[in-house]
Amino acid sequence: MNDILAPKVRISPGTGLPEGEDVFHTLRRLEDLAGVFEAEHIRKSMDQEIPVYEVQAHLPVKEGTPAGLFYGATIIYPGKVGDEYFMTKGHFHARSDRAEYYWGISGEGVLLLMDRSRKIRAERISKGSLHYIPGDVAHRTVNTGKEKLIIGACWPSDAGHDYEEIMKNGFAARVVEKDGKPFLKKLT
Repeated sequence: MNDILAPKVRISPGTGLPEGEDVFHTLRRLEDLAGVFEAEHIRKSMDQEIPVYEVQAHLPVKEGTPAGLFYGATIIYPGKVGDEYFMTKGHFHARSDRAEYYWGISGEGVLLLMDRSRKIRAERISKGSLHYIPGDVAHRTVNTGKEKLIIGACWPSDAGHDYEEIMKNGFAARVVEKDGKPFLKKLT
């Protein structure tokens, strides 16, 4: 009898995506991102079925469980709405004191970080980059490249997500293309 079990979940070496049991998958298309992009009228005029990003996550415990961890990977597709790059919705954690790690798997992008006083910080994401997101900091990822941006993440299972704050007040900056390059456009 062999008591050594095969893993229930594997990480794809090329993409960092979890595969197997207890893996959650979600896909966000342009139709799911009303109010996220500055040029809402342009977003509405585009094909609403265009995929913007997807998330695959291994959730080994029930959400809200103290002392658990979740693992996920996000793929953000290349594209723009007007001059603004494709991005995630962005969120604070529902339990605001919870931190998170992101790391670059492939592609190029920007991690937007915003504290409760709306102070913005932006970090470049690339293969091998590691990003610590402290508690009480909203975070959004932006694909500034020509290929898929894939990032890995690890966060506490009791962190939760607060998307409403961002939908209501937005981020204090946007990442747009200016002269063919990513530019951090701070809002007043």
